[in-house]
Amino acid sequence: MTGSYHEVFERSISDPEGFWGEAAEAVHWYKKWDKVLDDSNKPFYRWFVGAECNTCYNALDLHVENGRGDQPALIYDSPVTDTIKTFTYAELRDEVAKFAGVLAAHGVGKGDRVVIYMPMVPQAAVAMLACARLGAVHSVVFGGFAANELAVRIDDARPKAIVSASCGIEPGRIVAYKPLLDEAIDLATHKPDHCVILQRPMEQASMIDGRDVDWKEAMDTAEPHDCVPVKATDPLYILYTSGTTGQPKGVVRDNGGHIVALKWTMKNIYGVEPGEVYWAASDVGWVVGHSYIVYAPLFNGNTSVLFEGKPVGTPDAGVFWRVISQHKVSTMFTAPTAFRAIKKDDPEGELMHKYDLSDFRTLFLAGERSDPDTLEWAEKQLGVPVIDHWWQTETGWAICANCIGIEPLTVKHGSPTVPVPGWDVRVVDEGCNEVKAGDIGALVVRLPLPPGTFPTLWNADERFVEAYLEEFPGYYKTADAGYIDEDGYVYVMSRTDDIINVAGHRLSTGAMEEVLAAHPDVAECAVIGVHDAMKGQLPVGFLVLKSGVDRDDADIVREAVQMVREQIGPVAAFKTATVVNRLPKTRSGKVLRGTMRSIADSEEYKAPATIDDPAILGEIEDALRGIGYAQ
Repeated sequence: MTGSYHEVFERSISDPEGFWGEAAEAVHWYKKWDKVLDDSNKPFYRWFVGAECNTCYNALDLHVENGRGDQPALIYDSPVTDTIKTFTYAELRDEVAKFAGVLAAHGVGKGDRVVIYMPMVPQAAVAMLACARLGAVHSVVFGGFAANELAVRIDDARPKAIVSASCGIEPGRIVAYKPLLDEAIDLATHKPDHCVILQRPMEQASMIDGRDVDWKEAMDTAEPHDCVPVKATDPLYILYTSGTTGQPKGVVRDNGGHIVALKWTMKNIYGVEPGEVYWAASDVGWVVGHSYIVYAPLFNGNTSVLFEGKPVGTPDAGVFWRVISQHKVSTMFTAPTAFRAIKKDDPEGELMHKYDLSDFRTLFLAGERSDPDTLEWAEKQLGVPVIDHWWQTETGWAICANCIGIEPLTVKHGSPTVPVPGWDVRVVDEGCNEVKAGDIGALVVRLPLPPGTFPTLWNADERFVEAYLEEFPGYYKTADAGYIDEDGYVYVMSRTDDIINVAGHRLSTGAMEEVLAAHPDVAECAVIGVHDAMKGQLPVGFLVLKSGVDRDDADIVREAVQMVREQIGPVAAFKTATVVNRLPKTRSGKVLRGTMRSIADSEEYKAPATIDDPAILGEIEDALRGIGYAQ
């Protein structure tokens, strides 16, 4: 699969079955496919139908059998606990096989779901891979989510078991996980049979007899379990992402296409060879952690870094450089937010000069739009290519990138470069007509999506079609707006729905509005995402109080903020709200969130022709000035 970018891309679009069939030869199959692409039930496309494989076997056992058993597979680096531990491929395989035995001994088998609610510890990766080994379906929930959010996911996935830990560690504080887990199970209608709990030395969790299982005690007596062959089209995992209604969407990833695509990306997008050290500074609770901490690096025979810390404060803004230097990282992938934080604390990059970064080749950024200032600062300080690339939870890997493993292209700041092979990206108007180069429209992808993307939503085929495929027939709706220039470079400008991007985390303002609306003094509300130099976007709430409420506005705002933090979690970064007399609306009753956002970000705006009362916009501007926006 060699050639220039344009040659490789054209082949991927004109002959997707030949292209991905060739890529699939690098994967271990118990049984080869009957057909590379099954399009008999459009729009539900399936890749490698008839094939049988095992994700864990491709990640671990295959490398041990091929002579990589003594190579480091996973480096756990935790500045918050002052711990560094390395697992070879053989050691990680043995740990995973034993934990698969623990799960199997507690009734988990092929097709059963397992919710994983863990901090950034190696046992989180072990649990994920153990599920894959058994053919069970894992659903990782980020440890920062509140109990009711976890409960919603438990009820949707209906897990046989839950794997968790006594606590997570944040700079300066311990976050107890077990009380959150117990509360979530109390709230949920579905009850798991068992919970396997990793007791960390910083916090001892209380255990419930008959339900809770101690990780260490179970591992001490576990019988290792072999890999279980599954169909290529069987689900590997469910990962919940925010929905515009506040109801999370369970993105499904299959086994076969996922292995093929992710293994292909390591060489072709990231330019990484087997044996090299690769670091995705994310969390296993997010899609980046799934794809590029746990799975893709191991499929490719790399050494993956699992980092429990922050870009600043653990202990300082030089920790990324320490990790890169100490572990000889060749390629790193993180969110622009991390580099904004480092730049804020160390604007001249002085801490970088303390470390030997001679092994470091490339920095990849994604999770939100990479602003040119941050990107240029990183380029200047590091002296290596800094590549912005664009993808989503639903896609599982990059839609657009500068594929340095195929052919490095000219960088255009503000653009994630060009569509990756397999991705037929177009820009269309509301009528699904392609627009000319340079014109902004909806960014869509012509079907079928390539392997490794999501074939549907968990138990929600109709919602899958309605949310992603209905508005633009024949295309996947990315819900991002942007344009493609005359050179074919893609520019992603903004979301087209109410999902906001806080430090790389996609969060639903609709979900936050649901929480605020439940406050007894609130009649109606709106949440918008406003620009933030550090986190990309931050949510700001507007509260219209019920008539007759005679309380201090500050008390109501404080209570509303606390409700969001409790019900969605600190990850929402919801800290600011203001009381207003009314919300700007169209005559049909639609709240003008886009106009409010423009006011908050001090951008030029024009009152829509359909606005009910233009005078309200002046009131909103005054309210925003009162909380530090619209300056």
